[in-house]
Order: sequence, then structure tokens, then C-alpha cells
Amino acid sequence: MNKPTQLFKGEVFLESNLHLLVNRYTEDFIVPFHAHDFIEFCYVAEGKGFHHIENETIPVSKGQLFAIPVGISHVFRPTSPDSISDPLIVYNCLFDSHMVEQLIVILQDQPIREHLTELETSTLSYYSIFDRDGSIESLMQMLYREISVPRIGSTTMLHTLLSQLIVTVYRQKHTEAGKTATQFADFTQVIQYLERNLAETITLSDLAQMSKWSIRHLQRMFHRQTGQSFGSFLQNLRVQKSCEFLRISEHKVSSIAEFVGYHDIDSFNGVFKKIVGKTPTEYRKIYKS
Repeated sequence: MNKPTQLFKGEVFLESNLHLLVNRYTEDFIVPFHAHDFIEFCYVAEGKGFHHIENETIPVSKGQLFAIPVGISHVFRPTSPDSISDPLIVYNCLFDSHMVEQLIVILQDQPIREHLTELETSTLSYYSIFDRDGSIESLMQMLYREISVPRIGSTTMLHTLLSQLIVTVYRQKHTEAGKTATQFADFTQVIQYLERNLAETITLSDLAQMSKWSIRHLQRMFHRQTGQSFGSFLQNLRVQKSCEFLRISEHKVSSIAEFVGYHDIDSFNGVFKKIVGKTPTEYRKIYKS
């Protein structure tokens, strides 16, 4: 099922004189699946959740940064609607083509300038890196403070900090250990397999056969990449997908339960309410209203 996508425009989100916005947002289930006509760097500052991007669902946790080119559809979702005790908090750094033109004058290295142009023209796919030394988080915090409380020289400082962020992200993208990148890519394939087969009974043995990893290694990978056990992750993924069906379709709750692998409606209702805090019917009514 194709997700309906809204277009977020820079003229609405970005300050016209800066062509830039940096915010710190607690993710929820309200923001729609969307694309935008500006570049976005998203940094996970706190918590865990899921990043629905194009046709993928990627588990996220503190320290991950996603570079989102113009036109790529995505949305973040927390693992729980309880934004107080279990928040997913993301720094968003948004800038448009006008800012790109200004940065290209500042940035002296041709590969980085070309990289920025590729993000602007959508000739590069989205990608993610991990902030291993805290440098990206530090830059995001400084950008957020500078744009939240403007002072003399703030415009110059913002251009400088944004340039540092772009260079730092570019460096990390091109220097991360190949083994880690390969393992993450392989684990992403495991997640994609789960998404495609949610209606089926899936076990760790099935995943081990598919991935060629041992069950013990898979268990370690789930804890390392998602912060959850396989069972908890699969349960949350099924509820996340059912929330999507409840929002964008008119299917009966019993049908949606089967779509995501629950053949007993009472079990589905119980798990859904435990994670979301409301029954599927209540959730749909609130969203539709």
C-alpha cells in the first residue's frame, strides 16, 4: 500500500532571510508522511523509535543522523505514544537552495560542494551515519541555540556552524568502517524481510536461515541496532504498521490485525492497547477527528 505524502515547503518552514531552520522536536503520531523542497539533516538526540523513509522502516536510536535530499518521503515515529516517559527527540536542520548557493561560496573542497548539490537536486539517495564522537550532536546543539536566541553575528555564526556540520557529516560518511556499514546494510535487509512478511509467522530461525547469521548473532544485532529483543521489536513493528493502516485505510480492525500477523482479534487489541495506550478503534477515531 502506497503511503499518502504531503509536501512541506521551505517558504512555510524556513525564515526567509536565513533560508534555514533548526529545531528540537519530540516525535509523535500526528506529523504525516511527507516530502519537502529543502534538504534536511535529522539527528536523533534522545530515545528510540522508527524512521519510515520511502519504502523502508529503520529502527533508530540516539546518535544516528539521516541526510534527507529534496523530494524524499519520510516520517519518524516513537515506539510509544507516551511522549513524557518514552520520548523520541530529533534535531532537524533544514535549509533550501538559496542557502546551498551561499554555502558553495564558503566550501572550498569540490567533492563536498558536489555532494551538497547532489542533495539539492535529488541525484543522491538518503543515507545515515552514526555520531561516534559526539561532534555532530555538539554542532546541532550550537546551531539550535544560535537560531533560537539570535545575537549580533548570528547569521555569520549559523553559516559557519552549518558548513562545519556538512563537512563533518561528509567526512564520517566516507570514513566509517566498512565492516560496520556492511553489517548495518545486512541488518536493514533483515528488517525489510520482516516488513514484507508481517502477516506470516516469523521466528528467529527463519531469519537465521534468510540472513545466514546464527540465532545468537541475530539476538545481539537486534539489541545493538534497536535496543530491543527480537520479539519486542517485531511486536512494535506490527503495531506501527497497524497504526498506518488505521490512519490511511478503511479496512476493518479484524482485517488489519490479520495484515500484520494477528489471527486472534483479542490478542491484537490487547497488544495494541498496551503499546499505544488506546484500542485500535479509539486510535482511529482520534486520528480521523
